[in-house]
Amino acid sequence: MEKALKNEIMSKAREMQVKFIRLQFTDIFGVLKNVAITIEQLEKALDGELMFDGSSIHGFTRIEESDMYLRPDPNTFVVFPWRPRDGAVARLICDVYNPDGTPFEGDPRYALKRAIAEAKELGYTMYVGPECEFFLFQVDEEGRPTLKTHDKAGYFDLTPVDMGENARRSMVLTLEEMGFEIEASHHEVAPGQHEIDFKYSDALDTADKIVTFKFVVRTIAQRHGLHATFMPKPIFGINGSGMHTNQSLFRGNENAFFDPGAPDGLSREAKYYIGGIMKHVRAMAAVTNPTVNSYKRLVPGYEAPVYIAWSGRNRSPLIRIPAKRGLSTRIELRNPDPSCNPYLALAVCLKAGLDGIKNQIVPPPPCDRNIYVMTEEERAELGIGSLPGSLIEAVEEMKRDEVVRAALGEHIFTKLVEAQTKEWDAFRTRVHPWEVEEYLSKF
Repeated sequence: MEKALKNEIMSKAREMQVKFIRLQFTDIFGVLKNVAITIEQLEKALDGELMFDGSSIHGFTRIEESDMYLRPDPNTFVVFPWRPRDGAVARLICDVYNPDGTPFEGDPRYALKRAIAEAKELGYTMYVGPECEFFLFQVDEEGRPTLKTHDKAGYFDLTPVDMGENARRSMVLTLEEMGFEIEASHHEVAPGQHEIDFKYSDALDTADKIVTFKFVVRTIAQRHGLHATFMPKPIFGINGSGMHTNQSLFRGNENAFFDPGAPDGLSREAKYYIGGIMKHVRAMAAVTNPTVNSYKRLVPGYEAPVYIAWSGRNRSPLIRIPAKRGLSTRIELRNPDPSCNPYLALAVCLKAGLDGIKNQIVPPPPCDRNIYVMTEEERAELGIGSLPGSLIEAVEEMKRDEVVRAALGEHIFTKLVEAQTKEWDAFRTRVHPWEVEEYLSKF
């Protein structure tokens, strides 16, 4: 790290009376990990000399090759506003390195950096604006989360119906103190469901922000005596939580997706990008919708996209083109959910889109009808496929897709397939309450 940058962080930390620094990174599932150090060790950390045991992190390494180094990204230095000012706590997001100084293949942040580097070679920068939904639930006397919500509110409702509004306000204020530009915050369709949207940024910054966002939302909810969950479908019969992902490619200061001469304002690159995503989206699902529970959300009737189509007009397809043009021209991929690892999800999106551009994959014509009310025959006639119906189906698709595999890299790909197959087996072999209710008396 260059000396000036290092000195700037050191003096900022001293000025803000920082006592502890959390060095953060994620495992392959996007679960945030921390190594806490004191201010006295900050210089050593900034020089990338801090070691940790990688064998204890999911999807990292075996015991015999466990030494890993953390290299903090100076752009991610921020102080936690909810901690006391005296002896403040800051954080830095880190890249993970091998002892020989090479980037660690199993680091999800590195997977995204590789995809970004490929885009850069082609002259593109990816920008992403996520829409993160989550539920707020009450906790019991022992502080364990329940499925009871604080409200019976619906879309855009206000207090007194929306009891989570105070918590949501605190979340917005905290995120703003940490450098987020919040664009919208509102109650979502289902009881207890909320959404906070922040301004788009380049792919790496956005992925860092999603990880931070989830951490902040959970922390602030806890301080309000609530439990925040990003589980895709916590309650049967009501909408699940999605993470619609708005994406665009820029060439310098120009939006490469915008063509003022085209009837729909979309450039050829935008169309090819859509074509690439549509081609790979079934395999991408194992990354963008990575849990058994993800597929309980992806069913018709609850606003979640199930069918592989695109449109500028309606909200039933997988890819929607928001109306704004010019610099705001973008595509909105609607199937990802907030349980995904944002680094890996954005890496596979970018890689699939670039594959579309490189191979000029033309998407089918847009579908401006409500796909949910079509018959199976009508969908087949229009060539509209659907997303995988289960995690194992998605994993099987991913195993056959070279582009998604390359986006993840061999290490992450192998570990992910292993972990998700294990998760599916655990789910498949377990007897669930529904089965007991359905069959115990019947047979």
